[in-house]
Amino acid sequence: MLKDITLGQFFPGTTIVHRLDPRVKLVLTFVYITALFLAKGVLGYVLMALVLLTCSLLSKIGIKAILRGLKPIIIIILFTVVLNIFFIRGQTILFEYRFIVITREGLFTAAFMASRLLMLIIGTFLLTYTTSPIALTDGFEQMLSPLKKFRLPIHELAMMMSIALRFIPTLIEETDKIISAQKSRGADFESGGLIKRAKAILPLIIPLFISAFRRADELATAMESRCYNGGEGRTRMKVLHAEARDYIALACSAVVVTTVILLRGLAFGQI
Repeated sequence: MLKDITLGQFFPGTTIVHRLDPRVKLVLTFVYITALFLAKGVLGYVLMALVLLTCSLLSKIGIKAILRGLKPIIIIILFTVVLNIFFIRGQTILFEYRFIVITREGLFTAAFMASRLLMLIIGTFLLTYTTSPIALTDGFEQMLSPLKKFRLPIHELAMMMSIALRFIPTLIEETDKIISAQKSRGADFESGGLIKRAKAILPLIIPLFISAFRRADELATAMESRCYNGGEGRTRMKVLHAEARDYIALACSAVVVTTVILLRGLAFGQI
């Protein structure tokens, strides 16, 4: 299960999605999430699914990598679906037995919520799949650079985000090694009830925290030995420049949002 967590991983490539300005990709991701929550009705969700499919094909990220990243959150999606099916009341009752009532409105709501969660997660995963942590940090810092006038530590926040993304795969690998070491000593993490499994995880927490603090201390020492001093006066090896493809992508996102709003109006019967 731990090996299926792909958040923070970067798949190098030369596709048009990889070559987009990281600032533009951050804006596009925000616009995509906004449009996804504005979408209403079947047509709105079909449009967002087509947008996501197009971005996935253009990025050339394998379907196996995307599906592998969805495995850890399948339980959350199923839990959301069950809640909507049994707790959303409607007028058209499809099944009723004592206190269990399933309505057509509940099924539709569950389907829409599951679709929204899946598209939301895949869309945000595509951002990290196609953007290196360094480029993502530079884009984030430059977008928030006007806030430096208010003495906000924008560079430090961007650096923290970069380090966090960089060390997610490392900590996952470290956790997998600790689990393998504990299993070789007779530890059992798979049998028993929920409480027993929770207690079995406790021996993993202490060595994982020790390893994380040790890596943080080593990283701080390495940065100090190299006289690292972020903030004003620091230059970048790659300067970000928006190109024609970036403006075309922003224009396409504006068209998508406008279409979603029109379809939302149609769904509510306002147009």
